[in-house]
Amino acid sequence: MQVLSLEQLSAFLAEHFPQGDQYGALEEVGAGRARMRLSVSEQHLRPGGTVSGPVMMALADVAVYAALLTRIGAVPLAVTSNLNISFLRKPQADADLVAEAQMLKVGRMLGVGEVSLYSGSLAEPVAHATITYAIPQ
Repeated sequence: MQVLSLEQLSAFLAEHFPQGDQYGALEEVGAGRARMRLSVSEQHLRPGGTVSGPVMMALADVAVYAALLTRIGAVPLAVTSNLNISFLRKPQADADLVAEAQMLKVGRMLGVGEVSLYSGSLAEPVAHATITYAIPQ
């Protein structure tokens, strides 16, 4: 398996998951890890001026997908089979969200990763998720 560069992985996601750009942009990838950034706008906010949970879940999911692809290569049909997220604190409504994802285990059929989401100047994560992907045979 060939390791995908940031440019190759970005192009793969644009081709096979074109709606994914609304959930953030890849900034960095490495073996089993990925960092993504979402520029928060009005469309991402819910009443009360906070980033909506589904937006944070989508960013987390795509970040772990990217981290997984750094380990298994360009596999478009790997799919989320479980996502568990904890919302830890209110994100800043006027700041970017950054997802730091890493794979914990990648087997033949499943990949398990974790991701922490950070908001603006907050040092502590605003959310943490563990996500399992089913890998097609």
